[in-house]
Amino acid sequence: MAATNRRSAGNRRYMNTNAYYTDGSAARAVRPQQQPVRRVRRVQKPRKHYVEAERTASVSITPLLTVLLVAAVAAALFVGYRYLCLKSSLDTHMLTIKNLEASLDTIRTENDALEKSIDTSVDLNHVYNVAVNELGMVHVGQDNIIQYDKTESEYVRQYEDIPSAE
Repeated sequence: MAATNRRSAGNRRYMNTNAYYTDGSAARAVRPQQQPVRRVRRVQKPRKHYVEAERTASVSITPLLTVLLVAAVAAALFVGYRYLCLKSSLDTHMLTIKNLEASLDTIRTENDALEKSIDTSVDLNHVYNVAVNELGMVHVGQDNIIQYDKTESEYVRQYEDIPSAE
C-alpha cells in the first residue's frame, strides 16, 4: 500500500493519462481525462530588504535598554548569590542537626545502660528483709484498708494523720 502511494505521489503530473480501465471481466469503460496538476512557485523576495531591517534593529539598542539589561543581569546575579548563601546556611544547619541527633542517640544509649545497671544493682530480697524484720512492716490485709469518700474529683488533701487500725 505504501509503495503504491509513493508511486502515485511521484507520478501526479501524469495521473489519469490512461483513458481506459479494467473492471473484472466486463468490457473496458472510458474514463474521463483530467488535466495535469500544475504547481505554483513562490516568488522569493530580495534578501537585501531583510539585511537592511536587521541592521536597523541592531542599531536601535539605546543606552536605556543597555542600562535595563545590566540591571537585569545584576538582579539575577544577586538572587543567585542569595540562593547560594541560604543553601549553604541550610546545609550547615542540617549537618548540625545530624550531629546533635547522633550525640542524643549516644546519650540515650548510655542512659539506658546506667538505668539497667541501677535496676540490677538493687537486691529486692534484701529490701524485703529490711522492711519486714527491721522496720516491722506487714502485708496488707482486708481489715487494714480504710476507704475515704473524696470531696473533690481530682485529689484528696490530707489535713490530719491517718488513724491507726487498732
